[in-house]
Order: sequence, then structure tokens, then C-alpha cells
Amino acid sequence: MQTKQNMTDYPFIYREATVDDIPKLAKIHSIAWRETYEALNAYPNSNYPTAELREHQWREAFSHLDGSWFCYVVENADSEIIGFAKGKKYNSTDLPSFAGELNKIYLLRSYHNKGIGLKLLGQVVKKFIEMNIFSMVLFSEPQNPTGKFFEKLGAKKLYANNGEFHGGYGWTDLNKLATICNVA
Repeated sequence: MQTKQNMTDYPFIYREATVDDIPKLAKIHSIAWRETYEALNAYPNSNYPTAELREHQWREAFSHLDGSWFCYVVENADSEIIGFAKGKKYNSTDLPSFAGELNKIYLLRSYHNKGIGLKLLGQVVKKFIEMNIFSMVLFSEPQNPTGKFFEKLGAKKLYANNGEFHGGYGWTDLNKLATICNVA
């Protein structure tokens, strides 16, 4: 009798994205974004970003390879990109205690809850530490359920001066997060 192989048994590859990945990044970005926000009904009338729009945005990003940002992808056993995470330097007078920003992190829904997102996040944390950046912020929709994932990993909700939560999370010790992500 054959048993179904668990997804975590597959070899996943985590690597830095390249210009050649742009079409695949655009496709995954569009699909994973839609999977996330469609469930929230956050954008009515199916006004979702297309793969064409995302490809334009990724081409623009890759036209500025100045070291201020980076992107990691994760591939499955079939060499298909199933997720990505983009980090960039963060300079803001509003939140001066944060030096890095987890700008984007998306993983196809069928790969959630398998430890893949944690390892992908770990790649970003490791890169920030290599860049001597030891704090990180991210911004999301306030109702995004992924916020619970970040809170479980030690992120603190960031509240506006009036006490409202607008979707910001922050880590002030990336060395601690690296240990949690098992990349220390």
C-alpha cells in the first residue's frame, strides 16, 4: 500500500531571486495576493492586481539593484516558485527604531502551515543580520490573518498615536527571531 508523501518531505530550495525569475515572481505574487485578500473581501469588485501589473512592478524593482533591497524565493521539488519574501532598508522618522522592512512575504495557500513560511522569513532575517540590520518592521492589512503568524514569532503590533492598529508589526531583536527561525 502506498502512502501519500507529506509536503514537508519534499526538498524545498530557498535562494535569492534573479531577473530571470520576474515572470514567475509576478505570477505567484498575483495568485498569492489574491488568495490572501479575496478571503478577507478587502477589495470588492475583483479589483485584484494582475500578473502583468506585478511583472511591471518587479521589472521596475530589478532595475534598481543598488543593495537597498533583496528578495528570496522558495521552490518546490518541481523547481516551481511557490513563495517569496522581499526585504529592504527602512528609513523613517515615524518609526526610527526599525532599520529593515519585510516589504512582502507571500506563499501559495496550499503550502501554508508546513514550516515553509518560517524558513522563508528566516532567509530575510539572516540577510538583514548580514547587512548589520537588527530590527524589522512590516505593514499589512489590519485584518490579515497572517498577523497571528508574526505575533507568534515575537512581532509586536504597532499602534498609532490614537491607539488604532493599522497593520504594522515590528521586531526589535532580529538575533532572537533568527533563533526562532533556526537560522542563527
